[in-house]
Amino acid sequence: KESGVSQFGLFNNAGYQGLYGAPLADVEKKKGIKKGELLDRAGSTELAANLFRITQTDEKIKKDKIQGDGATSQTHFMVGGKVRQTIKEIGGVLPEQLSPEKHIKEVKKEVKQLERVEKKKLKGQKS
Repeated sequence: KESGVSQFGLFNNAGYQGLYGAPLADVEKKKGIKKGELLDRAGSTELAANLFRITQTDEKIKKDKIQGDGATSQTHFMVGGKVRQTIKEIGGVLPEQLSPEKHIKEVKKEVKQLERVEKKKLKGQKS
């Protein structure tokens, strides 16, 4: 916001396009996931690539005092592309090729169920 970004959808999509080599909607379709669930269904490798893209874009925008929708979106696209290129160069798996994981809500639900089972086991041992 401080950099004059008013079209957050375009700004965010530019970053995804750089990292994934395609617009977000195409990535979601290719992975067979619902709209808006990409990061909720990403594993640690994919989350790390996205977090690196986001943090480095933020740093570059601040350091270089980049302003406005066009310039910030272009920067986000460029940084996403650099992260993608680095993944390629080190022989990693590109993010669009990574399989989607269980939705984070489903994982949280499973963890809660396991915690309940463990509590019951512990209660049974104390008696």
